[in-house]
Amino acid sequence: MRNASVLICALVLAATSTQAAPPTGDAARGKYLVSFAGCVDCHTPGYFFGKPDMKRFLGGSDVGFPMPGLGIFYGPNLTPDKKTGRGTWSKDDIVKAIRTGERPDGRMLAPVMPTAGFSHLTDEDAYAIAAYLKTLPPVSRKAPGPFGPDEKPTSFVMPVIPPDVYIKLPKPPQPKH
Repeated sequence: MRNASVLICALVLAATSTQAAPPTGDAARGKYLVSFAGCVDCHTPGYFFGKPDMKRFLGGSDVGFPMPGLGIFYGPNLTPDKKTGRGTWSKDDIVKAIRTGERPDGRMLAPVMPTAGFSHLTDEDAYAIAAYLKTLPPVSRKAPGPFGPDEKPTSFVMPVIPPDVYIKLPKPPQPKH
């Protein structure tokens, strides 16, 4: 009887130890994924001017994206700064926001956030991104906005312009030779 009890305990322990725990994430892989997933583009000041400010890496964009009828949205600070970044968010919160566009407070991220594509990340990759973001030095910087459709933005805006409007824009001065 004692051997049967030991065997049952061993089986229970083996069964519970093989249940998948949520991945903790590999920060090195997260750095790799962030580097080509467009995070740097939309969340680092200066990037859209060709001079990313690496001292404020992922500290929030200074260029907003207009969404007709919704307003203008700026890539927020993704660093672990507790006041202006994502320092109060858990890895689970970050993964949920990346995949579904839902913030911990229940609000939805701007539609410009590519959650449709990111929804297909594996658990390992999504948690790796979250782990990497947690390793960044905090940057104390609040990105501008968001601004409603009738509000005046306080920083640059990158609009999408139809060709017939673009053609009518004034041409920049040509350099003198």
